[in-house]
Amino acid sequence: MAISRTLKAYLDLNHIDYSLVTHAHSESSEDAARSAHIPLHQMAKAVVLEDEQGYIVGVLPSNNRIEVDWVNEELGRQLELAEEEELQSLFGDCDLGAVPALSDAFGIQVIWDEQLRHASDIYIEAGDHEHLVHLRGEDFNSLMSAMPHSVISARRDYSRWV
Repeated sequence: MAISRTLKAYLDLNHIDYSLVTHAHSESSEDAARSAHIPLHQMAKAVVLEDEQGYIVGVLPSNNRIEVDWVNEELGRQLELAEEEELQSLFGDCDLGAVPALSDAFGIQVIWDEQLRHASDIYIEAGDHEHLVHLRGEDFNSLMSAMPHSVISARRDYSRWV
């Protein structure tokens, strides 16, 4: 597949220059970044959350884990992790588990982590398990500028200190 048709149309509509990066098959954003030799903090992963109001995608650096309580506090919601089986209906032209961080392209709300704001380059899942979309950091920020953002994630070792 290389890139989701929906994601490609969204990037083209917004006149965003991007390139595709091919990597060995991977099952996680962190593994994809390692396989493609990309800094983990520049790989933006998508985590799908849901509550009675619907779905929202949290976008965060791949070496972090989402802090759902922080998202809920920021948005005034009671979100929980969505089940992976539900994702196919939301991201129909993507492989299961390869959710693009630019989920606005699919009509799904996004909240993104402030920690991505200053990255010079951002990489996201292209919609399959072998390709990433490479964007300039400023283009990523431009696409995300109207969406809520805050610190919504922490490094995996953070919980040891809390």
